[in-house]
Amino acid sequence: MIPLTVICLYLVAIAIIGSFAFRRSQANTEDFFLANRGVGSMVFFLSLFATNMTAFAILGSSGQAYRQGIGIYGLMASSSCFLIPLTIFFIGTRLWAIGKRFGHQTQVAFFRDRWECDAIGTLIFVLTVVMLVPYMIISIMGGGRVLADISKDMVSYPLGCAIVALVVTVNVFFGGMRGTVWVNILQTSMFLIFGAIALAVISHNLPLGFGEYIHKIAANPKTKFLVTRERMSESYFWSYTFIPLSSIMFPHMAIMCFAARRVTAFKRTVVLYPLAIMAIWLPCIFLGVIGAFLKPGLAKPDGVLLVMLSDYAPPILAGILGAGIISAVMGSDTHQVLALSTMFTKDLFAHYGGKDKYGERGSVYFARAFILIVTVVAYIIALLTRETIFELAVRFAFSGFAAMGPVMIAALFWKRSTKYGALASTLWVAAWLVLTWYLQKISDVSAPKPGAPPFIIFPELANVGLGHLFERTSANVTVFGFLPVVPMVLGSAVCMIIFSLLTRPPTQPTIEKYFSKQTSETLSARTVSESKGIAVASNESAGMPRTPNASRGSGAV
Repeated sequence: MIPLTVICLYLVAIAIIGSFAFRRSQANTEDFFLANRGVGSMVFFLSLFATNMTAFAILGSSGQAYRQGIGIYGLMASSSCFLIPLTIFFIGTRLWAIGKRFGHQTQVAFFRDRWECDAIGTLIFVLTVVMLVPYMIISIMGGGRVLADISKDMVSYPLGCAIVALVVTVNVFFGGMRGTVWVNILQTSMFLIFGAIALAVISHNLPLGFGEYIHKIAANPKTKFLVTRERMSESYFWSYTFIPLSSIMFPHMAIMCFAARRVTAFKRTVVLYPLAIMAIWLPCIFLGVIGAFLKPGLAKPDGVLLVMLSDYAPPILAGILGAGIISAVMGSDTHQVLALSTMFTKDLFAHYGGKDKYGERGSVYFARAFILIVTVVAYIIALLTRETIFELAVRFAFSGFAAMGPVMIAALFWKRSTKYGALASTLWVAAWLVLTWYLQKISDVSAPKPGAPPFIIFPELANVGLGHLFERTSANVTVFGFLPVVPMVLGSAVCMIIFSLLTRPPTQPTIEKYFSKQTSETLSARTVSESKGIAVASNESAGMPRTPNASRGSGAV
């Protein structure tokens, strides 16, 4: 009861923060979705990091380390430390500047204007929603797993999922972006602090030291794979270097970039992000490996971190650390729900005339209704799915958004790119998601055990030299030994290039709007002035349409 009581008190605190944010809110979409673009530097870093540290990073990483060993850190964390800050620096800052000037609040709004497309923008919206919902499901699954395991099933898994979904919904429903980032300050700080404490306390209470356990694991033939790369082929390992490309394509990450007050927020984030990733992933993966040695045969490996907390930490500390884990899980879920609501309101409701009919206040009401609907759908699917957190994330959310990376890069940096190139890339990604799901489904029954060699899904293709085209490992479908994310990303880039070159470029006014020398100088000047904290000159004097709150210096969250 002690850990459960601590976690419940924490959840109540989250709901209270959302209510305070509601009192500060204004009845307009700029405030509800972007907090009037006034998110300060430190809050921006904590919120951006919280959006990416989901159940995948906390429970999924430790669970996958339990299955495959310490190499999971190199698989995900090492490449993420380099690629995610780079995408934030080169793509995030550009999105911020364009959003400041032209008032864009979502990726789809930018794509529609940049490529002069309407229906294609709607298609990208639909695909984005389809790929983001599994990510929401992961967060709900993770929260339910924490509450169930930390309470020794006094709180059932379905009830735990419902509690997390309800708290997230209340926070986003009332607080919007402001409530989300306020909560993120508490959530990220909690886990960064208590994650280190957890590692120290558990290591102190273990019968042996970490070094001795690693020596025993390496000396045992049955557990040696935990500290080697036995269960990771080179193609499998390098496939994961494509995964961090997804970070900036997640709509909740992009929307956070639009919400920053100044460009200096990106500088601090780029510096601190790799350190924060290391602080989160190292304890989780290391404890997952030790847990595989001390607690073999767990029916639910995603809960190994919670088992270690329950067995090797005092009850009160276990409750605080459990609350820290839930905070990391919920920090991402709140942003995902808000992002879907933002996209629905801006890219569908307002785009097709809803705002003109119902006004700003009506748009906020419809946004809140959509929050309720999408959370209920995600909760139901979370109860029905039997996938592991790690594989569900990689297979659908990360792979799909990584493959949409070439679309964003082309929109920002290649003036010759066209809407038909974007359409071809989007359809390519959608087709591969369906194909991956189908191949996974038909091969589940005969999937090999962990450590066993993969089997060929379609042996008849061997007659034409393509026998190893599609293979099935214990967890994934592979393409010539690589994860599907590799052909998805490369194919998306090829589709964008070929179909853009074969079709008519955007009109000259649009190209000049986003790529002319004057525009580049204006964006650079805005970036420099914002970075120095100087008020930006009015839009009228720059010859630009006025953007609401574009030069606001106050209103920090």
